[in-house]
Amino acid sequence: MNILHITSSLRGAESESSRVTNSVVAKLVAANPGATVVTRDLARDPHPQLDEAALGALFTPAESRTAEQAARVALDDALIAQVQAADAVVIGAPMYNFGIPVQLKAWFDAIARAGVTFRYTETGPEGLLKGKKVYVATARGGIYPAEADPQVPFVRMLLNFLGMTDHTFIHSPAQAMGPEASAKGRAEADATIEAALA
Repeated sequence: MNILHITSSLRGAESESSRVTNSVVAKLVAANPGATVVTRDLARDPHPQLDEAALGALFTPAESRTAEQAARVALDDALIAQVQAADAVVIGAPMYNFGIPVQLKAWFDAIARAGVTFRYTETGPEGLLKGKKVYVATARGGIYPAEADPQVPFVRMLLNFLGMTDHTFIHSPAQAMGPEASAKGRAEADATIEAALA
């Protein structure tokens, strides 16, 4: 099994989303001897955000790109190759201002490429990153019921669009609501992990 582990928290060792993803990865490795793990810490090693220069490079035919443009596209190519090779993708997605960190959004921007990870057909878009199991760890300061959750629908839409439709969300809520509520939120996440990876 090839496991791609994506973290995006700015909290380093104190990150709850990273604690959860580390636990998921450990259980996947324990259940799959010989598994390989590729870890990308997007907070410590952020991928360049999509900008005018990057977009221009992507829309320039490969044979016509400058060396600088080719180097920029190669950065995205490396991320795409990692997710293509993965059997399981484990993503840490802390909630920042009701969304995902910009570093994680930059990762999604990099791996979403028409004709490579998705394509447009006569019946609509088709995701090409199929056959992968995805685990998404969300850590948030408050409590957001499903009908009022601003983050999960967005992440789910991105994953589904790319063809990664087999996903499990692991929530660790109430992390800014005091020690008791925080501990309860962590326990909720741990219980979800146990159920998902039993």
